[in-house]
Order: sequence, then C-alpha cells, then structure tokens
Amino acid sequence: MEKKKKSNDVDTKWDACLDLTARRVVYSSLGGAFAGLLFFRSPVTRWASIAFGAGLGIGSAYTDCSRVFDASSSSALVAPNSTETSSSSVSQVAEE
Repeated sequence: MEKKKKSNDVDTKWDACLDLTARRVVYSSLGGAFAGLLFFRSPVTRWASIAFGAGLGIGSAYTDCSRVFDASSSSALVAPNSTETSSSSVSQVAEE
C-alpha cells in the first residue's frame, strides 16, 4: 500500500509540474507577443520577443518543478524564508 501511495505522489507532482509549465509558457509567450507588438516593428524582433517570453516561462517552471521534486539545480541558491505563510505551506505542514 505504501508503494502505491509513493507512486501516486510522484504522479501528482508530475501533473502539477506539467500544468505549471504549460501555463507559464503560454502566459509568458502572450506577454512577449504583447510586448513585441507594443515595442517592435519588425516581425523578426516580434518573434524573438515571443521566444524570449517562452524561455522565461520554461525557466521559471523548471526552477519551481525542481524545488517540488527536491532536486534543486543549484545548492547555492536557497529560497529566502518569508515571514508570511501561505495556505499551501500551512497545508503542507499540517500533512506532515
């Protein structure tokens, strides 16, 4: 039964990471498209701003997913401790 729970936990983490990645790529690409339409005239620079936005979305999603899986890409970067508590951190503490 414990093995099934761990497998389900990994599936939940993957689902959350894929959802987060898809949303961040789409939203940041749309932000890049808007910025490209607002600031640039050339189609090449507009596409470049969309690609830059997509890259920002992928990078931020990768960072958050690596924290979820406890496999941080860099041990030198540590998330700062916040004095505010969010509902998700409170629920994680309650589960432990």
